Amino acid sequence: MKKISVWAVVVTAAIMASCGGRTPKADLKNDLDSLSYAFGIAQTQGLKEYLTMRMGVDTTEEYMDDFIKGLNEGVNAGDDKAKTAYFAGLQIGQQISQQMVKGINMELFGEDSTQTISVKNLVAGFVAGTTGKGALMSMDVATMYTRDGMADIKARVAAKKFGDYKKKNEEFMKKIAKKDGVRQIDSTGVYYEVITEGDGAVPEDTSTVEVRYAGTLIDGTEFDSNMNADLPMKFQANQVIPGWREALTHMPAGSTWKVYIPADMAYGENQAGEKIKPFSTLVFTIQLIK
Repeated sequence: MKKISVWAVVVTAAIMASCGGRTPKADLKNDLDSLSYAFGIAQTQGLKEYLTMRMGVDTTEEYMDDFIKGLNEGVNAGDDKAKTAYFAGLQIGQQISQQMVKGINMELFGEDSTQTISVKNLVAGFVAGTTGKGALMSMDVATMYTRDGMADIKARVAAKKFGDYKKKNEEFMKKIAKKDGVRQIDSTGVYYEVITEGDGAVPEDTSTVEVRYAGTLIDGTEFDSNMNADLPMKFQANQVIPGWREALTHMPAGSTWKVYIPADMAYGENQAGEKIKPFSTLVFTIQLIK
């Protein structure tokens, strides 16, 4: 699908301008008329896809008259600053409704369409931030609250939805902590069993390591493995989840450990791929080659 540029939209609008909501009839009296008409058609390549995919417009015949009416009003506004501001607000408002609100709701509530953020308060904050008048928070505070507030709400939503699963994973870790031969790495909540003890160097968190591994959930479901790959995985020890980093920076090269990583040292309340649900304890067999 070809994308249409903002310039193409503007040119198309200019060519289609008329006094009503209907498409003007072509009147090709000379070469310039014909060139103008051809240019108009050429610039609309991909327009319907753009309107549908990027702007959320229903391009069936029922609504195209409304589109053309708005198009004509926009073109005929000329340099009217009031109308320019109004149309800009209308377009951004549509983007907030069709993109921003839907995106935030999906991030917070997933597929649960019964829950939503407050559009009224979002717009109130948006207007205050735009005009610089009457804001109840500074930009710095709002930015921080956006990050922390989203994390808190996501955690509450996930805890409600996955409460039983969370409890099951926590109980699993309590049993692992009491298992013979299992040791805890400092006070991190990460536990491990030594399968093979190596005698090589212990990586720093900035070291590059080569490993083979297999990861499962507490019920034995495997979600990732490179045990049968041609080459081991190579990466920096601090470029992985916290539980992995703790294990790698405590095990000597040449070792194979079975590592039990609680959710707060893995992906927490977040979904990771199709198999790792929120609050998942992860169990890894890790071979630190070098």
